[in-house]
Amino acid sequence: MRGAPFLNLVLSLALAIMVIWGLAVARPILLPIVMAVISVYVLVTASDALGRLPLFGRMSGLARHALVLLAFTLSIAALLLVMSSTMSQLVRVMPVYQQNIEALIARFADVMNFDTTPTWADLKSTTLDKINLQSVLVTLLGGVTSAGLTLFLVIVYSGFLLGERRGFAAKLAVAFPEGGQAERTARIIAEINGKIGDYLAVKTLINIILGVISFVILWVMGVDFALFWAVVIGLTNYIPYVGSIIGVALPVVLSVAQFGSLGTTALLGTLLIGAQTYVGNILEPKMIGRQLNLSPFVILVALSVWSSVWGLAGAILAIPMTSVVAIICGSFASTRFIAVLLADTVEEAPAFPPAATSEGGEKGRPQPRT
Repeated sequence: MRGAPFLNLVLSLALAIMVIWGLAVARPILLPIVMAVISVYVLVTASDALGRLPLFGRMSGLARHALVLLAFTLSIAALLLVMSSTMSQLVRVMPVYQQNIEALIARFADVMNFDTTPTWADLKSTTLDKINLQSVLVTLLGGVTSAGLTLFLVIVYSGFLLGERRGFAAKLAVAFPEGGQAERTARIIAEINGKIGDYLAVKTLINIILGVISFVILWVMGVDFALFWAVVIGLTNYIPYVGSIIGVALPVVLSVAQFGSLGTTALLGTLLIGAQTYVGNILEPKMIGRQLNLSPFVILVALSVWSSVWGLAGAILAIPMTSVVAIICGSFASTRFIAVLLADTVEEAPAFPPAATSEGGEKGRPQPRT
């Protein structure tokens, strides 16, 4: 039927809207589960990498999984410790930061001859005096507490998922005993595990390298909370396009309050941007390449959608989640056009003989390299 593709598109859009609405409503329940599933991809890939090393290759798979889960748990605990310590230190240094900002604005007012109109008192009353530092800090502390609870659930879920991972193939065989559905489902899951796991593992390594470089720069420049800002830069680099901007902007803006000098802030910003440029334009393309094959426009739309649904966590998970959707859609004839639209580059599929096709005899349909 000629209208079948259009009908499929309309139904797909309606389903997408309902799914997005459901994801937003069920965010407190689904977000830790999805984060745990994504974390397991990284943990399994790290465990497999350890198995290729001489020392760890003698360990059983269960022992390696337990080791990477322990390392993951310690990393989360260290992250929470750094966040809580930074919040408590901010309370102590905030009055000094506010004095530095006031002195900087006063010097700027003198240079611009703001003695008459507007006066420095007017400028201060419309800006700094309206900032309620206590409410800002309370909000930040509440965010840290909420993040700590979510991360605790992620650790618990990840442990159980790693423990039940080995029996999943047997469950598929029992659930789909006929028609080859178990084999197809297993192939889809294997493709998702391979591509998403490799991407996240390499991306995590790149972000660690970026965090270390940024920490050295921040520490040499004498920036307060250098370790915390290095962690923030590494985490925000998961967010496509805008993550690197956010990661650099936060410590640079706060350095104005710490140093009260635009020259020092400009030097810090230049060094951090240089590190981001090296990692983003040289190191990352060499290590990752185009593994997931998503259109840049699709990545921007996915970033907007997932961040509006799940906030910062959704922005970090935008690429992996969209890639999973593309892989699943590309595995079925009725939804393959969605995967083609999501892909950046498309290859012509070979024309298989009728006996080799399992999608209703379709031949030569363009296939996305997802």
